[in-house]
Order: sequence, then C-alpha cells, then structure tokens
Amino acid sequence: MRPLRSAAAFGLQGMAAFAFAFPMLVSLATSVKSSHEVNEGSVLTLPHHPVLTPWAKAWSSLCSGGDCYGISSGVANSFMIVIPALSISLVLGSITGFALSLRKSRRADLLFAALLIGLFLPIQLTLFPMIESLRELGLFGTRAGLILVHTVWGLPFVTLLFRNFFLGVSRDVLDAARVDGAGFFDIFRHVMLPMSLPVCAVALVLQFTFLWNDFLLGLTFSGRGNEPVTVVLNILAGAQFGAQEYNVIMAAAVLAALPPILLHLLAGRLLVRGIAARPFHG
Repeated sequence: MRPLRSAAAFGLQGMAAFAFAFPMLVSLATSVKSSHEVNEGSVLTLPHHPVLTPWAKAWSSLCSGGDCYGISSGVANSFMIVIPALSISLVLGSITGFALSLRKSRRADLLFAALLIGLFLPIQLTLFPMIESLRELGLFGTRAGLILVHTVWGLPFVTLLFRNFFLGVSRDVLDAARVDGAGFFDIFRHVMLPMSLPVCAVALVLQFTFLWNDFLLGLTFSGRGNEPVTVVLNILAGAQFGAQEYNVIMAAAVLAALPPILLHLLAGRLLVRGIAARPFHG
C-alpha cells in the first residue's frame, strides 16, 4: 500500500511540475526554431534544426518605436532598478522587523497593523496617490522614483518576514547582549543579523522575483528610457507589423525570465532552508 501511495504522490507532483514548466518549454523550443519552421509547423513540435539567430536578434536588434536595441536595454534597466530597491528594502525591513519584535505596546501594534494593511492593499488602489506624491517630489517618470515605489511596496513583506523570525529568538540572548553593554544596532548587527541569514535568503529570492516580474509599476512610473524588461518585452511583442516573428518573441521572453530562474536554481536550497528555519533559542 505504501509503494502505491508513493507512486501516486510522485505522479501528481510530476504532473504539477510539468503543467508549470510546459509554457517555458514551449517558449524555449520555439525560440530555437527558424521562421520557416515556426510558420509551417506546430507550436508543440520540437525543433528539427535548432538555431540561435532568434536569440541574438531578441537580445540586440529587435526594433520597437524606431529603437533597435532588443531586450538588452530592458535587462540593464531592470538590474539598475531591482538591485537598489532590493538592497534598501532588505536593510530597512530587517531593522524595522527587529524593532517591532522588541516593542510590545499599542503604538507598535498599530504600526504593525498599518504594515499589514499595506501588504494586502491592491497596487491599483494606490497608483494615483503615488503618482501625485512622486510629482510633488519631482521623481515621476524617473528611475529613482520607480526605485522608491518598489522600496515602499517591498517594506511590509520584508518587515513581516524578519519580525516573525526575530520574535522566535530567545529573550535570554538579547538580555545577555544588553548586559555586555550592546545597544540596539550592536545587537542587530552582531547578534541578530548573523542568525537571520536563512530568512535573508528567503526575502532576497522572493523580493527579487517580485521586483523583476513587476509590470504595472514599471509601466506607470519608469518613464521614457527607464523601462524595465517586462515593459520592454510588452512593447516589442506589440510593435511588430506584418508577419510576427514568434521565435524572436519567445527568445526575448526566455531571456527576460532567465535571471529569476537562475536565482531560484542557485539559491533553491537556501530558500527551502530559510522557509523551514527556526530561530536560535539558547
């Protein structure tokens, strides 16, 4: 009976994995087909003579609106947006989460409730207030404005992760650090931060994935020349007239998806360990 259950569970997991991977497999197979093979064959067939020409064109010479930079400009913009926003939100979120884990008062509870509300608010509900705020600051349509928006939106999630982790740390560890004369930032930097590396990995992977895959905020706040890769991909896919080069579009989609996929592959074990991590209790 047990081998039968194991086989059934394995089969269901395999079916679920295939269902999730199928669109990427189709995109990957189409991206290495020639235009003739795409037009004459089925999207579900494997390539007979794989070529990398669509990848080269998608990266550097696919045109939209008179610009022929391919998807490379969008990838560069995404890195210049995601890395600062990710770094700032991780630093501020970890410090805020630690502070909230120490305070047990009505004010701290109200602040944490406000962060939770911000976490579950639809982005569309806050677009107009954010647009007006950035206009007042002179940052609307700039890369710095988009970084600020991503940082603000990432703070509730990162703060929640770190607060819940730090709440599980034994108070004896904190008391011992205070007896040794350590202050707030000393305790955070030398005691709490080294213990929180697993949850740091979780926050980093999940936040990077969210920021990289964002489309709505990038479309609204980036401005001309600062568009992230998701916006550039949408422009490229809709800017072609006549015969559509589906192999080039699929290659661009695969290239746009590679950074978060590679990050998950490289940090997958850390992500699983971080999700299952328990704080040190002394």
